[in-house]
Amino acid sequence: SRMIEACQSPVWDTCLATIALADAGLDPDHPALVKAVDWMLDEEITRTGDWAVRRPGLPPGGWAFEFHNDNYPDIDDTAEVLLAFRRVRHPDPARLEAAVARGARWTLGMQSRGGAWGAFDADNTSALPNKLPFCDFGEVIDPPSADVTAHVVEMLAFEGLADDPRTRRGVEWLLAAQEPNGAWFGRWGVNHVYGTGSVLPALTAAGLPVSHPAIRRSVRWLGSVQNEDGGWGEDLRSYHDEGWIGRGASTASQTAWALLALLAAGERDSEPVRRGVAWLAETQREDGTWDEPYFTGTGFPWDFSINYHLYRLVFPLTALGRYVHGEPSPGKAR
Repeated sequence: SRMIEACQSPVWDTCLATIALADAGLDPDHPALVKAVDWMLDEEITRTGDWAVRRPGLPPGGWAFEFHNDNYPDIDDTAEVLLAFRRVRHPDPARLEAAVARGARWTLGMQSRGGAWGAFDADNTSALPNKLPFCDFGEVIDPPSADVTAHVVEMLAFEGLADDPRTRRGVEWLLAAQEPNGAWFGRWGVNHVYGTGSVLPALTAAGLPVSHPAIRRSVRWLGSVQNEDGGWGEDLRSYHDEGWIGRGASTASQTAWALLALLAAGERDSEPVRRGVAWLAETQREDGTWDEPYFTGTGFPWDFSINYHLYRLVFPLTALGRYVHGEPSPGKAR
């Protein structure tokens, strides 16, 4: 059969792989990490794009998802690229610091009025485009989401901006966006397991204690939806059927997201973490990879799903690395 590849994700894949390798213990000046940062530095977008319509005068400085998409750098990629940069000891620190400064400034400038961040634009929340007669597929607006906002908050914390009023507004937005069950909706990954796995590391990086009620509710929810085999999974149907929230066959990436949340919440020695780590260890293939036949990435919820082939590698490696080496934190940033 022939499959249509709707998009490629080299920047996203590279920054996540860099984080995974660093968190797993690779030396921060390892040639592979330095080479990855060199490539990402060359991919920085330093010209204005469509985002400037809502943010005129904001200096550019971000990264796109794809090889070439200068009109649409995205906030999610930019945040994760900067988090990756902070894990590498680069031979040209001046160049790296200048890129980080531009990226952080642009990201802060893209904050929406409510305190959160969308993926590509600011305050792009009007429902009118969805009513156009030719708009019959997926999302055409870009409201803020918990997963993107969490990645930005985490990045800002690593940049020493945890106490910045803009970061605190992002934290408050995340706390208000928590679902009654303790989870967070995942806009760009499936689904509540992804949202929760993004938010808890951000909240703790920003200084919330692991005893905070929102964190404890989230920990309880993750424990309640863990599968009997020790893994976690969430079916795509959770986007339109609440009965599937937190339910589905265990996958490597979703199990890793749950572990990232629990590890950030101080649950390293808990039974759910032990069982989740055991599931990853037991299901790893001889070549070091994991099987993952399910779609765990999201383009448009329920309309367009993505099977990121590196998700089954980078997220388990990140989770296992943090389990062994401890949580990264702004105070431990290289």
